[in-house]
Amino acid sequence: MKKKLSDFIWEYIADLGVKHVFMFPGGGAMHLVDSIGHTENLAYITLLHEQACSFAAETYARISDNIGAALVTTGPGGTNAVTGCAAAWLESTPVIFISGQAKTADLKGTSGVRQKGNQEIGIVDIVASITKYAVTVLDPDEIKYHLDKALYLAKEGRPGPVWLDIPLDVQASMLETESLKSYRPNESTDNPKELEMQLAEVASMLKMAKRPVMIAGQGIERGKGRQIFKELVEYLNIPVLTSWIAVELLPFVHPCNMGKPGMVAARYSNYTMQNADFILAVGTRLDPAMIGYNPKDFAPKAKKVIIDIDPAELNKFEFDVDLKIQSDAALFIHKLLNMLKQDSVRLQAEEWMHICQEWKRKYPLLLPEYDQETEYVNPYIFVNALSEMAGETDVLIPGSSGAGIDVFWLCLKNKSKQRMLATGSLGSMGYGLPAAIGACLASGQRTICIEGDGSIQLNIQEFASIKGMNLPIKIFILDNSGYLSIMNMQRAHFEGRYVGSNTDSHLYLPDILKVAEGYGIPIFEIRNHKNIQSHIERVLNEDGPALCRVCMADDIVIQPKVVSRVSETGSMESGGLIDLWPFLPEEELKKNIL
Repeated sequence: MKKKLSDFIWEYIADLGVKHVFMFPGGGAMHLVDSIGHTENLAYITLLHEQACSFAAETYARISDNIGAALVTTGPGGTNAVTGCAAAWLESTPVIFISGQAKTADLKGTSGVRQKGNQEIGIVDIVASITKYAVTVLDPDEIKYHLDKALYLAKEGRPGPVWLDIPLDVQASMLETESLKSYRPNESTDNPKELEMQLAEVASMLKMAKRPVMIAGQGIERGKGRQIFKELVEYLNIPVLTSWIAVELLPFVHPCNMGKPGMVAARYSNYTMQNADFILAVGTRLDPAMIGYNPKDFAPKAKKVIIDIDPAELNKFEFDVDLKIQSDAALFIHKLLNMLKQDSVRLQAEEWMHICQEWKRKYPLLLPEYDQETEYVNPYIFVNALSEMAGETDVLIPGSSGAGIDVFWLCLKNKSKQRMLATGSLGSMGYGLPAAIGACLASGQRTICIEGDGSIQLNIQEFASIKGMNLPIKIFILDNSGYLSIMNMQRAHFEGRYVGSNTDSHLYLPDILKVAEGYGIPIFEIRNHKNIQSHIERVLNEDGPALCRVCMADDIVIQPKVVSRVSETGSMESGGLIDLWPFLPEEELKKNIL
């Protein structure tokens, strides 16, 4: 059967079950653009910047548990999408980026010149270090091979983005589809017997532990292990900690949920981690934001078992690891649960669980003094109220910087069916709005976006996309008239000398309500704590999109957190994970060290 190559690509993508592709049209991708316009069972979503397309595709992939897809043109089309590709790389998200390219006759090749074809740029070389597979397709008859290989690698092992660059003349080529070559992956080299022995060792260590803790990461989500993870948690009945991004694995009210440990964390979360005598870390890379910048201080009394699909992650640690297991997280959890049940292994950790639950009760994140604010909205009060008002099936998308992410992850009391995602590893400003678009389309659910007044500017043009599609996205802007995290840094380290971080230091931010109104989006405002829940409810119940400005002071301090302190000799010492600022009296702190 004869078929145009650009048609073949989109029919291939549609056959994977992908329903939406995020795109920005351009002449260098004109055949790909035309073909997507008439591909059945595939909707094209035209956003207003390629970075927005890349962020939307990344979040779409995570919410849909499928491949995300983005189409961009050559030159700046590709380079504008690099940030979202980097986010997908760091978050282990399978996304296929398809870019247009100059005609094959116009490619610079090995000539040594910087550019030959119109808008030509070597995008494959640029993204090589942040993709699992990247290639310029020069032979039309190899298109199926490259699609097969790219999509296999995107999901195989530790997932990640892939990139196919398609020259203009290749896009227009006619294929004889029956004769196209396919990609055949190598057979698996997994050693099931080795895993069985490792599982037996894990079970033995669990039985001996008095203060066991499981740390769960988004690798469990990537392996579609959410349900089996919950079964393991119920069976073990031990304290569970999660990374920020994996918080949706367990609702806040679950008796085993002890929160998210790290440099910015609830006290009870860090007390649980640092007092453990056994750590079972599954599908989390245990980055410094979670375990601190002094690796030897991480759970110093605990035996440590770490499960990760990426061998490089297993071999990076600067502390002793008692057992490293290279495995898919969901597969490991499934096999471990089966072994524990078969051997009737039950843990005796009730007393330890009681201690952790008492910490959670004694050291809440929402402090009484936060409610004393009368002129502005305290973000801790706002996020707590939003937690109560958000629906069971809502999707929540914070920004990736400042209070929009820190206070959100600290205070959100997530419910069992809610989804919540961010690209915390990259922390790119401008993430929230396009990510909310991707999440809303993938889920079909009401989506709540919490962004900062500075961060929203980087992709503010997507107000038009949200309004044009009439998406049920509710946008809450934490407005502190600047960049909160930068202002806090400049106060802490540079005696409050602000540079490019507020209106007094050459940062010019528009009135966000007037901007949103100009796009035709209904606007709301929360100025203080009075009737805050009813204000939030009005926003959430608005038909279609809505935007609400949340008026905040510009001197909000994120806490609890690890900070440096002056020692008795006058030198600076980095605080430990268990001794968070604001510091507790020494006598009280000692009571929380077992």
